[in-house]
Amino acid sequence: MITENANTLFQEVIKKYHVIDSVDQAFENPYSSDTDLWNHLLYKKCWIDTVQWHFEDIIRDPQIDPVAALTLKRKIDASNQERTDMVEYLDGYFLEKFKEVSPKGAATINSESPAWAFDRLSILALKIYHMNEEATRTDASDTHRTACQKKLDILLEQRVDLSTAIEQLLGDIEAGDKYMKVYKQMKMYNDDELNPVLRAQK
Repeated sequence: MITENANTLFQEVIKKYHVIDSVDQAFENPYSSDTDLWNHLLYKKCWIDTVQWHFEDIIRDPQIDPVAALTLKRKIDASNQERTDMVEYLDGYFLEKFKEVSPKGAATINSESPAWAFDRLSILALKIYHMNEEATRTDASDTHRTACQKKLDILLEQRVDLSTAIEQLLGDIEAGDKYMKVYKQMKMYNDDELNPVLRAQK
């Protein structure tokens, strides 16, 4: 199943990141865009999510230097843009995959595209990894570990449910029972023509 592969790959990415565990480490994609585009895109997508997860931890340091915080905020903005770009690439993969499918007359549209569902699956992998860390922390109290284990159990159940829903969605699209429609991002704050503050600097 495609979600089983994705969940395994996400764990691979997160484990790889934590070998060095630094937001400044170099990124290397083990999957070729020429021979294995899907895994190439998924791997890069999850890496972006993983780095941003740790950006978000760092910027919440109450003792962070204001100048450093502003620099980090710019990095988070850039990461968010890259994240949404990757979702569009993933949806492009599905549009190509299902381009020959003719939707049935009663076909319906889903509330989110397949790629945004995989985006949620990637973030969920990060929640599971870090909640498991908390549930097994030897320097934490029994109360803390027990509470985190309960949350971890829910996250694991959520991954099963989300994976099942994605498989059903892709099956429905392939069968013509649902159709996908992708709206390109229309972010305004990064555009120097649409953001009045940026426009004023021109």
